[in-house]
Amino acid sequence: MATFLLEIGSEELPSRFLGPEEAELRERFTAALDEIGLGHGAVGVMTTPRRAAVYIEDVLPVQAEREDIVLGPSARAAFNAAGQPTKALEGFTRSHGLTAEAAFRAQTEKGEYMAVRKRNGGRPAAEILAELCPAVLGGLSFAKRMRWGAHSLAWARPLHWIVALLDADIVPFSFGHIVSGRLTRGHRVHGPGPFEVPEAKAWRTIITERGAVIPDSRVRRRHILDGGDELARAAGGMVLWKESLLDEVQGLSEHPVPLLGNFDPGYLEVPAEVLLTSMESHQKSFGVAGPNGRLLPCFLTVLNLDPLDVALVKSGWERVLRARLEDARFFWRADLRENFNLWLEKLDRVIFIGKLGSMGDKTRRLETLCASLAQRCTPRDVEDAARAGRLSKADLVTGLVGEFDDLQGVMGGIYAEHKGENATVAQALKEQYLPAGPDSPLPQSLIGALLSVADKVDTLAGCFGLDITPTGAADPNGLRRCALGIIRIVLAFDLDLDIRAVFGEALDLYADQGKNLPREATLDKLMEFMGGRLRGHMLAQGEATLLADAALNAGVNRIGDCMARLAALTTFSRKAGFIEAVRTLKRVANIVRKQETLVPSAVWDKALLTEEAEKNLAAVLRDVLPRLDAHWAAAEHGAALDCLTELRPAVDAFFDSVMVMCEDAALRDNRLAMLSDLASRFARIADFAALQV
Repeated sequence: MATFLLEIGSEELPSRFLGPEEAELRERFTAALDEIGLGHGAVGVMTTPRRAAVYIEDVLPVQAEREDIVLGPSARAAFNAAGQPTKALEGFTRSHGLTAEAAFRAQTEKGEYMAVRKRNGGRPAAEILAELCPAVLGGLSFAKRMRWGAHSLAWARPLHWIVALLDADIVPFSFGHIVSGRLTRGHRVHGPGPFEVPEAKAWRTIITERGAVIPDSRVRRRHILDGGDELARAAGGMVLWKESLLDEVQGLSEHPVPLLGNFDPGYLEVPAEVLLTSMESHQKSFGVAGPNGRLLPCFLTVLNLDPLDVALVKSGWERVLRARLEDARFFWRADLRENFNLWLEKLDRVIFIGKLGSMGDKTRRLETLCASLAQRCTPRDVEDAARAGRLSKADLVTGLVGEFDDLQGVMGGIYAEHKGENATVAQALKEQYLPAGPDSPLPQSLIGALLSVADKVDTLAGCFGLDITPTGAADPNGLRRCALGIIRIVLAFDLDLDIRAVFGEALDLYADQGKNLPREATLDKLMEFMGGRLRGHMLAQGEATLLADAALNAGVNRIGDCMARLAALTTFSRKAGFIEAVRTLKRVANIVRKQETLVPSAVWDKALLTEEAEKNLAAVLRDVLPRLDAHWAAAEHGAALDCLTELRPAVDAFFDSVMVMCEDAALRDNRLAMLSDLASRFARIADFAALQV
């Protein structure tokens, strides 16, 4: 068995490209080799800014052989009246390099067809890989591609070399204007090369020792962590590692070298959040904290080389960061001289979205909406919730947020603390934009959660009222993120909210400000949208599609209740008799639905019960329906579904013995009313017609 190496060398790729490229190369090579039948071991992929390498051990020398049966024309079309092969049969066998005599009759589900046996496989691994490599590389997806020079090849960045070796032999192929070979290159400064790779197994040693490159992203990451922690300990602190930044930094270097820099302790008067944003977002550096958790006047950055003059390089990094910190301190001091009243006045001159008014208008709506939500969920905090809503966007007009827009909300909370607002309001302001995505943390305080919900509800209501809705490719206002955020918060805090009513209140607040948006049509669109987002959330949690649809179709106004109904339905689906119970209820629901115009009401008359089976059903309903209503009122959906098992024998006997659609209108309406009374109870829990059993 052999070892295969493919290395693609290019100009530096953005670090955000490396993870997806690594995963896609592994997936595509594994799938292609398995499909073609070439045995192999694990497919390893390593990436740096300048290269991507695929390393596959235990590659079989030849492809596995197999015999396939290939169908041709039908037996009737394969021979003429004299029993001689027709042109259809001769053409079919000729296309496979055979004669008509090699064909045989094969019986299929569609009848008798002519077929041939064809042996496939047995090709050398090198020949297969030479075809496979350009096909896989050409299919890679990058966020952006470019062309360079006079070349037609489009790639993420200009390509410079390709190494393709099967043990010691070159796997020959061309990709665009690049021809595969055995010459690789190392670090631009410490080991530029080129270096000849005699065999695939020697590549890693050559690229590491002579090229001064750490090709494995996991090793680079560990090298940065260990080196950074050692430098921070020597300074009496610890690095404040941020996972997303660490991933980015390891993807910016082939030869990572941690470096500890310092800054003037006077800058520590600026909030830590601002200092960390300056370091992380603008300088790709990490903060360092002391044993007490407070920032130290130093930072950790990562170089891509061993500098000849460490002090000179360190001084350069410190000078650049100092300029950013000086800006931060200037805006911090300027903002402290102002107050919330001034900022709220400025908000009236900041546009929210199109015809939806100013940010000042939005905060007035949020003030009322937050108070209303708090009245439902935590009445003692109504005043704090209203204050948080009014102050929520004030920091947008501050100097610091103008300079560091990532800090919106966070700075609002910090300024609230400094300007005498209570801790509840300050915490809510910091949390108002959470969650920022599907994996983003949630607010920790209830008032912060309510402010976040109110903000997202206001944005959704306004945008949908103006018919500004997401498309397949665009969602500039983040409406999908808003909807998912509402869902996550409602579930996490177990908020008993009728979300349609909340949206309706938001639209009424727009109307109070003279912005008359179509109310009912907008609410219908919003609830359909929320249902779609909730469905996606359910499926992402591993829920069964049919059960999710059944729960959603029964109503999504109360998100928590919808999830509870789904949980009860899932549990019920695992019990014996589930399929039979669902079929019975589907039959009831279908009859009621088809005859909906004929059902005068769900009130039925005991005096009109003539047959024994319907009298028995009526007796069971009189016993079970009150219990069903009690279970519904207590949100005991599992217990309510268990009642279906109890009802089923009487319902089945009713259908076996009673003609529902009889000619007597009074009897027919009475029987339909009885079935409607039953169906309506369970329709509150799930749409059983959506269950395909």
